[in-house]
Amino acid sequence: MSRKVVIIPTYNEKENIEAIVRKVFSLEGQYHILIIEDGSPDGTAAIVRTLQEEFPERLHMIERSGKLGLGTAYLTGFKWALSQGFDYVFEMDADFSHNPDDLLRLHKACEEGGADVAIGSRYSKGISVVNWPIGRILMSYFASVYVRKMLRVNIYDTTAGFMCYKAEVLKAIDLEKVRMKGYGFQIEMKYTAYKLGFKITEVPVIFINRELGTSKMSSGIFGEAFWGVMGLRMRKFRRKDNA
Repeated sequence: MSRKVVIIPTYNEKENIEAIVRKVFSLEGQYHILIIEDGSPDGTAAIVRTLQEEFPERLHMIERSGKLGLGTAYLTGFKWALSQGFDYVFEMDADFSHNPDDLLRLHKACEEGGADVAIGSRYSKGISVVNWPIGRILMSYFASVYVRKMLRVNIYDTTAGFMCYKAEVLKAIDLEKVRMKGYGFQIEMKYTAYKLGFKITEVPVIFINRELGTSKMSSGIFGEAFWGVMGLRMRKFRRKDNA
């Protein structure tokens, strides 16, 4: 059986963390979870440590000193996952905006469907977002349109944070050279995988806005993505093992 790990960054997710951990562990396929905990003052880490006593082999946590950015959280998780020999590495939010059941569909797209990267896509079949304010929907949707046109990639949800990577993709990307830290990180990773010749598939999902806790989204996150895209078009991409 392939080894799979779901990376979940957390900051003040005490309302959601136990439920999301238990839900992922209820799925078929023996998923592991790696929590990247950024010093939540609400006690999220303490909840995870308690759960680790129940799931000592499958629940892992890296604690960091503070909010260091979404991109750096995932990069930390990617490096750890590769060092531990996982075959498939997933990204997922802690707040149930991503349905954990869809992890099975993302994995299937890679293991059986031939994809190297599977995206849980909000926009590949119209707009599949529930309970977001219309302004936020439009900001997110047109950000993806802008990226698709600017970078000339046939990806409808370029800022998606619900992903499955084959380990080979992460090994080929020089993670030390990934520059963007917020949601621009999601664009940079997808575009790098595309430029390196990996097959990317979008799996339609329904994104549901969190019911508990507070969103970490800000206009600055989209500003970084907007300006960062211009730099991506100028960059040259090489596989790490050929650099």
